[in-house]
Amino acid sequence: MASDLPKRPKWLTVLLVVLPVWLLASGGVTLWILLHREGEQAKAEQQRFAQSVSIPMIADDLKKLVEIIGERNGDNESAAKNLTRAASMIEGLLGPTNTGYAIRRERGPADWPLIQITLQGKRPELPAVWVLASYDSRPGSPGVEANATGLAATLAAAQALAGDSLGVNVHFVFLPHANDPESPVLETAAKFKQMAVSPKSVLCVEAMGAGEDLWFSSRDASTMPDALIQGLGKIHGAEVICLGEDVDLASILFEMGFPAVRVSTRPLVTPAEPDARPALAPTVAASAGRLVELIRRSAGIP
Repeated sequence: MASDLPKRPKWLTVLLVVLPVWLLASGGVTLWILLHREGEQAKAEQQRFAQSVSIPMIADDLKKLVEIIGERNGDNESAAKNLTRAASMIEGLLGPTNTGYAIRRERGPADWPLIQITLQGKRPELPAVWVLASYDSRPGSPGVEANATGLAATLAAAQALAGDSLGVNVHFVFLPHANDPESPVLETAAKFKQMAVSPKSVLCVEAMGAGEDLWFSSRDASTMPDALIQGLGKIHGAEVICLGEDVDLASILFEMGFPAVRVSTRPLVTPAEPDARPALAPTVAASAGRLVELIRRSAGIP
């Protein structure tokens, strides 16, 4: 009879109830810890990239370029003076009295200079990395994404790398003509071609204020190996970047035989965009931090 069966110990009954609950709870806690740890690691990686640049300095540079200097091109007398002021700003920030670089000026088309600074590497005889940013804007525009954010990010990268000892030379060049369609863009690119002989890579920095992750675009995918860009951003095709028109600086230089890559955080600024919306300094700082890491990887000794 059922009454003759031995009774189940109370501790066993409690164990049968508690054990599944404990397993479920502990599994949930373990999963939360793993997800939390991954989230913290992602935040730490993001902060690591941003720590190499100064958010206040980027904010100050953006304000000077967009609000104080403003439109920068040869379209009218005021904008022409502003283009000269932008060149002076670059030289002042990176020159001997501030960051400590020696400034090299190459007279470009329409007399505005191509400004070059060089970070010496351990193997200067090897092909160098060239980092380009334009300092002009389109007519009638303060040029936020074309190209104040790209210029500010490149200035920040040059400042952050000033104390580094990289594998090969890194040359930063600031171009006076790239965004104004009526300016001598092709002649400026040809002038740069005279300066850069057999480069390892050419990084054209534009539009760095739309997000933190970098967008890479090139006609030659071999210039962007996975190990080079891992964790920094993604490759985007020309149809996404150029919106059907290969008019960006990287495409022009590629046609001249350079291993050029467009580095940005968004597609090209279209003619219909006003390009006057202020950029967030923390966002530009985060993308600039990734640019710093990209340059370090690109300048490694093969």
